[in-house]
Amino acid sequence: MSKQVITAGGEEHLVREDTAKSYRGVQWALLSLAAFVIIAAILFFGGFLTALTGRSVDSPAQIERQSGR
Repeated sequence: MSKQVITAGGEEHLVREDTAKSYRGVQWALLSLAAFVIIAAILFFGGFLTALTGRSVDSPAQIERQSGR
């Protein structure tokens, strides 16, 4: 079984290939989850700030009803 080097806690560790793949998979999962949370927070607070400023947020259906189509 081959060995690979991973960096954890600022130190390099020699581990088995399956352990290294698992470690990288967990790192990507955490990074993806963090990106999802950040994007969701930006969208939520963007809508929240729009509501606070009093600007109307019309859906496409409301815009079509207003235009009389």
